[in-house]
Amino acid sequence: EEKLQTPAKIYYKFEGNNTSGSHKLNSAIAQAYYAKNQGLKGVTTETGAGQWGTALSMACSYLGLDCQVYMVKVSYEQKPFRREVMRTYGAAVTPSPSDTTSVGRAILKEHPGTTGSLGCAISEAVEAASQPGYRYVLGSVLNQVLLHQSIIGLEAKAALDKYNIVPDIIIGCAGGGSNLGGLISPFMGEKLRGERDYQFIAVEPASCPSFTRGKFAYDFCDTGKVCPLAKMYTLGSNFIPSANHAGGLRYHGMSPVLSELYHEGLMEARAVEQTKVFEAAEQF
Repeated sequence: EEKLQTPAKIYYKFEGNNTSGSHKLNSAIAQAYYAKNQGLKGVTTETGAGQWGTALSMACSYLGLDCQVYMVKVSYEQKPFRREVMRTYGAAVTPSPSDTTSVGRAILKEHPGTTGSLGCAISEAVEAASQPGYRYVLGSVLNQVLLHQSIIGLEAKAALDKYNIVPDIIIGCAGGGSNLGGLISPFMGEKLRGERDYQFIAVEPASCPSFTRGKFAYDFCDTGKVCPLAKMYTLGSNFIPSANHAGGLRYHGMSPVLSELYHEGLMEARAVEQTKVFEAAEQF
């Protein structure tokens, strides 16, 4: 506040104390638990920067499940520590797109030397899930994930209520939507019920701006077009972003729930360039 010379009071919801380093554990433990109860041998998934892959690897290690992770190739190369933490928890980690799946080979043929995308990694993970005893699980975008992540907003609201603080503006980063959707859920509920009014701002990377540059349409959730269609703000399932450092924000689409809220004008969105983000992060 002092540095920015702002009259605003700024409150930060910190998720880094979760053992896997992010909010993703909220959904990973739930999904691994139900997979185990279903009698599955293991699960497959994709990861961008590695938070979701780390969280799921950890949850699977608790419950004795096999975990196979397809990690966006540029993140696999940029973030060796994330990669090795997953392996420490017992997960198999493959850079995507790879030659281990037919969809991976097709993507490599069409885009030789590509740095990959979450859409590519999802397609590979879905194909890998066709082996007996396995299912594919996702850590963002889908409704059940936003439901799990609503704990973020409930915790934030409980803390603010304790000190009689009512926020005016609620800001969150948006990649696929789990973090932002989880944070705003109880506050958005109040807004929708007409109990209180808040300003919601989604911040997304300028290199993958699905809200601010995408179309609201039915689209495939993955590059290989093997997943069901979802109505969302999308840059197109064949969109492969530049090799930016914000691996988790590299998704071509946005959560259908958040897309509808944005479409209805209940939320704003802003796209920010990576260099400005790094400057802000250094200051923070």
